[in-house]
Amino acid sequence: MRITDLRSFATDRHHSVDDSPYGGGDGMVLRCEPLVAAVEALKSPGARVLALCPRGRRFDQALARELAAERQIILLAGRYAGFDERIFALTGAEPLSIGDYVLAGGELAALVVTEAVTRLIPGVVGNPLSAEADSFSAGALEHPLFTRPREFRGMSVPEVLLSGDHAEIARWRESEADRVTRERRPDLLESKSDDRVGTLPTLKSDDRVGTLPTLKSDDRVGTLPTLKSNDRVGTLPTLRNGVKR
Repeated sequence: MRITDLRSFATDRHHSVDDSPYGGGDGMVLRCEPLVAAVEALKSPGARVLALCPRGRRFDQALARELAAERQIILLAGRYAGFDERIFALTGAEPLSIGDYVLAGGELAALVVTEAVTRLIPGVVGNPLSAEADSFSAGALEHPLFTRPREFRGMSVPEVLLSGDHAEIARWRESEADRVTRERRPDLLESKSDDRVGTLPTLKSDDRVGTLPTLKSDDRVGTLPTLKSNDRVGTLPTLRNGVKR
């Protein structure tokens, strides 16, 4: 991990990295020259550049796993009123937000992303299973946790956790995780659901969609049966074999 001072890429004698916005308005805007120069100096082929700002994609555990697989990540910490728009186009930076609230700058947001991502890299966390069992990793909140003492102020640890029955403990934890998620974050279960509203089921090889069945030689399509001599005009003949469909 490396921290870069944007002022070291400034071009004026005051090492300025911001200026007033064109068109007027409050706040200062981060300038193109130092940020673009910094990214170009640091960026390796295939690196992913993320700019921390309110209008970006919402950061979540799925994105943390995605970023953990990247070879290099560059985080641009926003400040003041925001970034000059040209910075996104020139660096390929993706806007990224850690939530719907406002901070004084993007430095703390960059630290949040850094910790969430690095702990998913093999070797960072002592027990790799810990990261896999965390909240959000399986699309739900984590089950309730208990440790010593066994009883505290009249509140006891659930007996199932003391039973030594690992299969029963696993079922209890799964059930409790589902209960806690339904109570506190039902939206996670909705996104986890296997149901796909508005989509068609997967077609099998023998399904026929939008095509007519193959006609056999004895099928009668769009023709009337032949009239016999005893058929009366103005009446419908009796259909003997019917029209096969």
